[in-house]
Amino acid sequence: MGKSVNQLVKSQPQELSSIQELVKEDLDLVATELHRIMVSDFELIDQVNEHLFLTRGKLFRPTLVLLSSRVGGETSDEVLTLAAVVELVHLATLVHDDAVDHSVLRRGLPTVNAAWTHQVAIIMGDYLYSRGVTELSKLGNLPALEVLAQAANEMAVGEMRQLMSYDALSFGEDDYYRLIGSKTASLMSAACAMGALAGIPSYQSRLAEYGNHLGMAFQIADDLLDYTACETITGKPSGQDLREHKVTLPLVGALANTTEGEHGQIRSFFDTANPSDEDISRIIGIVEERGGLEYARVHADRCAQMAQTSLLGLSEDPALSALSDAVSWVVDRQR
Repeated sequence: MGKSVNQLVKSQPQELSSIQELVKEDLDLVATELHRIMVSDFELIDQVNEHLFLTRGKLFRPTLVLLSSRVGGETSDEVLTLAAVVELVHLATLVHDDAVDHSVLRRGLPTVNAAWTHQVAIIMGDYLYSRGVTELSKLGNLPALEVLAQAANEMAVGEMRQLMSYDALSFGEDDYYRLIGSKTASLMSAACAMGALAGIPSYQSRLAEYGNHLGMAFQIADDLLDYTACETITGKPSGQDLREHKVTLPLVGALANTTEGEHGQIRSFFDTANPSDEDISRIIGIVEERGGLEYARVHADRCAQMAQTSLLGLSEDPALSALSDAVSWVVDRQR
């Protein structure tokens, strides 16, 4: 690729739009494909579908599919469906996560469980999963189906593992990495692997590895934003993870350095069913003071470097450059 690993990691922050420029037209077609796949003859499902399109994100995972399929050569026609299916599964996980967490907002709009019911949200998530599997079955692409099925299984196990974590403050770094590897990195890895299957299948392992490290960096950076970003950037209130008593890497990193009194304050916070904004601000202050934010940034950068290393030796072309730029966007967005 003409650059060292360190140069790649320290490249200038990118805008997602510039990373997506190479596949911009295909992303528009992916959105059309999403509409086609999600359509139903049942009125309630169509109502929820329209709501989900209003809350649709930046299509980052389909971008990974499209770019991975272009590394080293031409891509196949079925890549649009593969990209749409990956986004469908991502949407399904968001709908289910919001229901499990009793979240009321997603990107500034009511969640499905808030706008309808928890039952509708769970069934709708199942519908999205099943539509994705149906489309892959129609393609007859067994390798892609196997990759997606494995990712879906890992995400489900990750969610169950999180539910079974009864003592939040006993949740350590290994637990955290295991969780985000299942819940976030598995689907990004699958997106890159499925893209390779539509392009150069021999690149599948390397691009899947890239996607895994990228997903880890993405989630650590996202968890940092919960401590540092305002609602207009994240689409959810700052401190929402703390409000839901979720332990993420910034807190894990800070706990090793807290005083006995600070640890007691954190313990009391997690024993409080409905913490106030002031409670959350106090914990955020402790985490920052005790180095938790910098600890998480260092680990995000480490995952980013591993993602860049995974790209070394692959065919040098605009798609590979865009994947490299995506790493910088993941760790530097909204810092």
